[in-house]
Amino acid sequence: MHLRILAARIATAGRIATVALAALLAATAATFAQTASIAQPGADQSANSSHAYLGFDRNDYPGDASLPELRKHFAFTGYWITPPPYETVNSWIGKREILLRAGFGFVVLANGRFDAELNRAAKHGPSPTALGGQDAAAAIAAAQREGFPPQTILFLDQEEGGRLLPEQASYLLAWTEAVAHSDYLPGVYASGQPVADGRGPNGKPVTITTIQDIRQRVAEGHLHPIAFWAFQDACPPAPGCVLQPDPLPPSASGTLDAVVWQFAKSPRSKPITQACVRTYARDGNCDTPAPARLYVDLSTALSPDPSHGR
Repeated sequence: MHLRILAARIATAGRIATVALAALLAATAATFAQTASIAQPGADQSANSSHAYLGFDRNDYPGDASLPELRKHFAFTGYWITPPPYETVNSWIGKREILLRAGFGFVVLANGRFDAELNRAAKHGPSPTALGGQDAAAAIAAAQREGFPPQTILFLDQEEGGRLLPEQASYLLAWTEAVAHSDYLPGVYASGQPVADGRGPNGKPVTITTIQDIRQRVAEGHLHPIAFWAFQDACPPAPGCVLQPDPLPPSASGTLDAVVWQFAKSPRSKPITQACVRTYARDGNCDTPAPARLYVDLSTALSPDPSHGR
């Protein structure tokens, strides 16, 4: 949009010839594309591919018997290496090999901390920064035990959306930096949903996504790049709980260079999914086709193995 405005102004002023302007715009666009392609680990996986792959994730392992049926619909699965949110046990542990044999790729996921947890811990124990480093070390050790190879992207689960609070940012960036200094690559599962963020210099309301906020902090701190798994289930851009043979690419989420886009959740987010409510089950969950009938979250990626975890 900015390039078009710039072009219009220059053309109106008559200061640059059309050919020179076209060359300038092409060079600028090429530079932007190159910058975007190196902005995060995993971004290069889509460089030579326009085909998107469908994946699922859920907190509970679906069971060995369900894998053949699930593989008919999904190329990859989320894989928890720590207990999921609100859980004390992890039913995914030890299942990597059987999933590999079934033909699945992976999005490797580690649980993060809610803001209330960080504040409680800071009063009686480690700071958010220290806790982020400790949790990263635990995630790295878990990934190693599960047999994930070096350069696998480990995604930190950042459930709470909007602009990060200071303690959330300290924790998250300590986690990603610790992973970046290991044999693995850092990723974050975070919101790509725009939310109100006050007013801009012109006095008009502005919005922000959690991923935009994180990217700004990474750039300002000259930190290691982060791969993003964006959740954005608002309809549109999300199609709802549909298993399309040719799913939308992550770029359709509105998040630049998202490695993965989670476009349907169980249960659905009621206020933002009214336009696609009929695609969900009556209980609000996103169910897989019979005979499995499991409630899942749906994601799309330009790689059948978004974490490079095979």
